Amino acid sequence: MTKINSSLHSSRRKSRKAHYDAPSSVRRTIMSAPLSKELREKYNVRSIPIRKDDEVLVVRGSNKGREGKITSVYRLKYIVHIERVVKEKSSGQSVPIGVHSSKVVITKLKLDKDRENILERIKAGREIKEKLKSKA
Repeated sequence: MTKINSSLHSSRRKSRKAHYDAPSSVRRTIMSAPLSKELREKYNVRSIPIRKDDEVLVVRGSNKGREGKITSVYRLKYIVHIERVVKEKSSGQSVPIGVHSSKVVITKLKLDKDRENILERIKAGREIKEKLKSKA
């Protein structure tokens, strides 16, 4: 069987290298998070690259159930820092805990013109795909 996409490697070693050597622009798309059921119904989009000031709910790990606003997106480490997800150091200082973007669900989007255009593009593409499916 031949590969469908020739630009992607099926080798585990090469895939891992591509993941760790990925530029910031590629890391942005890798760090996409799923939308909540309400937002998914509203925008007809399943996931979108996460950004600062989005409101999220942690759905996996020891911080499961915690909600907050994203304070920073740390692309180099593939993590996001969330407002009230912190731990206390022995000195009493609070430090943010890094959470992977796939372990959160976006509950509220920070919308601007560019983000609305992205949502419209994805929605239009999905609608065309569904039309083609119904014809076949």
